[in-house]
Amino acid sequence: MDKILKGLPVSRKIYARIKEQIAREKLNPKLVIIFVGNDPAADYYVKMLEKKSKKIGILAETIKLGSAVTQTDFLQILSKLNNDEAVNGIMIQKPLPAQIDETMINNFINPQKDVDAFHPLNLGKMLLNEDAFIPCTPAAVLEMLKFYEITTNGKNVVILGRSNVVGKPLANLLLRKDETGNATVTICHSRTKNLKKITQNADILIAAIGRPEFVSQEMINEGVIIIDVGVNQIVTDKDTTAYVGDVNYDDCLNKSSFITPVPGGVGTVTTAKLLQNVVKAVEFQKM
Repeated sequence: MDKILKGLPVSRKIYARIKEQIAREKLNPKLVIIFVGNDPAADYYVKMLEKKSKKIGILAETIKLGSAVTQTDFLQILSKLNNDEAVNGIMIQKPLPAQIDETMINNFINPQKDVDAFHPLNLGKMLLNEDAFIPCTPAAVLEMLKFYEITTNGKNVVILGRSNVVGKPLANLLLRKDETGNATVTICHSRTKNLKKITQNADILIAAIGRPEFVSQEMINEGVIIIDVGVNQIVTDKDTTAYVGDVNYDDCLNKSSFITPVPGGVGTVTTAKLLQNVVKAVEFQKM
């Protein structure tokens, strides 16, 4: 098996499953994306998401709001979507402007339509191993491990980053008693002491800290499996922009046994898991 764990074959398999389920069950899933402002990277992602949705049979609609939108107006729009039976999934594109309270938004969204899985109810159900939406990036990491037949059972898994979006939920999922669980998990963060000593002890290292090329070969053990969740925009020596992960890919490639690229790795699968959650939302709303 190639040591580079690409996301494309994983996402293709997920999209095929989604498309087949939609056709078999004669579903008409609808996703509404709320997009605030005019961030070029976010705009590109939203357009790509619309195209992917259409390709597999999901209707995706985007509501564009100006960057000066008030919290009150935002909540009114969200309330309408919460109560609209034709809408199955709601996704709020980040980043949001400073005047919008992200925590309040996460609490306000209908948990049965919360395809990003940021609502406390969904996070709580995930913690208790109940049927619920799972945050898309952690779900994508597990999907890649499963696809490439990388076992986590009894392995030392080190996660760099303790965010509510990736680090914390991923740690919980890796502790589950299932085929992508049963790991011994260590979470590292900005206050962790002897970081290098911990990362060198990892069988699987998952980087999710938002620091460009932070992980170097000095931090890893020979044969480690590296899953790079980070996506960082940098300016190159040629004064152009490029996207890199939290891992110095070229530096760590030879020393690792398997490694995910950026771009073309976890992010590709994250999008597929989001759209899979839209179909799952249809199922939840039938209950």
